[in-house]
Amino acid sequence: MTVTLETRLGWRAIADVADGQTLSLAPDVWERIDNASRIVARIVETGQRAYGINTGVGALSDTVVDRESQSKLSRNIVLSHACGVGPLLAPREVRAIIAAQIANFSQGYSGVRREIVAHLLMFLEKDCVPDVPSKGSAGYLTHNAHTALVLIGEGTARVAGQTMTGRQALDTIGLSPLVLGAKEGLSLVNGTACATGLSCVALARAEGLLDWADAIAALTLEAAGGQMAAFDETVLALKVSPGVAHVGASLRQRLQGSGLIAAALGKRTQDALSLRAIPHAHGAARDVFDNSARVVDQELASVTDNPAVHGTPDHPVVSSEAHAVSPALGQAADSLAIALAQIGAMSERRMDRLVNPLVSGLPPFLASDAGSQSGFMIAQYTAAALANDNRRLAAPASLDGGLTSALQEDFLAHPTAAANKLLAVLDNAEYILAIELMAAAQAHDLLAPSASQAVGTEAIYRLVRSRIGHYADDRPLGGDIEAVRSLIRDITPPQP
Repeated sequence: MTVTLETRLGWRAIADVADGQTLSLAPDVWERIDNASRIVARIVETGQRAYGINTGVGALSDTVVDRESQSKLSRNIVLSHACGVGPLLAPREVRAIIAAQIANFSQGYSGVRREIVAHLLMFLEKDCVPDVPSKGSAGYLTHNAHTALVLIGEGTARVAGQTMTGRQALDTIGLSPLVLGAKEGLSLVNGTACATGLSCVALARAEGLLDWADAIAALTLEAAGGQMAAFDETVLALKVSPGVAHVGASLRQRLQGSGLIAAALGKRTQDALSLRAIPHAHGAARDVFDNSARVVDQELASVTDNPAVHGTPDHPVVSSEAHAVSPALGQAADSLAIALAQIGAMSERRMDRLVNPLVSGLPPFLASDAGSQSGFMIAQYTAAALANDNRRLAAPASLDGGLTSALQEDFLAHPTAAANKLLAVLDNAEYILAIELMAAAQAHDLLAPSASQAVGTEAIYRLVRSRIGHYADDRPLGGDIEAVRSLIRDITPPQP
């Protein structure tokens, strides 16, 4: 399928392209790109002083670059900025960054030629994925530079999963290396495409994870004999929050008709907070998600590179600004990371209540033969370790310091670091919830003779059992964790 950019793209469209859809531009978008390119050409022709077009960049912004050297400046910017290190980003993440960069260029304020955009579109169509190291960006720059390397025939890329040089990759998909013009090197490394693209991928993953968190919590709540009075619609309406209302409705619907819940009615005056506060924690995360999604869409609708070129070719205007800094984007990613870390922490506490014989009423650690078997004892250790890791990762990147470019860049908002950190929190949260889901399914195995499950939770239980069997210390538990984590990542939980 193809996503068509007519005016602007939202985060869902970027996520769709990241997952393999192609991207096309409407005629009006191409005209905006061409107009900005003509403005840059006019500036070059007249010699009007403009940052990054005929001056150096960063602390070298007052150094004038003659016309003959402007193409060399663009190439040199790409080469010098391509200094990322560490493991490569996943293809899905690189595709999202490319799509977000095209969206930025489509605004018509960057000044790159249409050939630049056409090459990037071909990368998406032919599944040419530049090798982009995940570390090294204080704000943006390095990640985008590694994609730009391939445009000029440098660097390395994967085409249909095969690694090759940038020049070989271009040849494989029927393209030639580009010779960059004035400003194009700066435009290719500039802007918030990296942080925005990564945030779009994170939003897509987080949306699915929040649905799974509600479904898994319902399965655990049923196994623990939860008291549903706390989730009454009228009671929850006292807490004003769309997220709380949504989660409460989900729990009530999924647990409707549960024999286990009916049998536990009145068993306790009130449940522990890891059970009773599910709508509040999960609902808060949903409210944060909605705000973060709004910020990312706002970013995609914005011009984010510096400088912005506008006006007309006859009356060109170049505006130096700071749109690439994007504190809002860093704060949005940080906020969602905190919310998801809390979801993971609560999941680990619920899982502990299932395996802990002091409170569960079930065999110790859900083992079929406690003593000769350890059951889920050490799986809880893993969940606790991951929850602690998320607690550290939840420290806000947007408050990190850092002075770069000889004091010219003396404030950094770190949106890319925040987005990378959010993706790491998601990794951990998926594993934690997978462990809770495995423990809840095991608990239901043990409870099966006593009372019936709800239809909504039985669907979740059967899906888990289609991937892994009952655990009896008969195989490495890590393989089961990976299988259930893949389930959470790959599919949507069945509706009740």
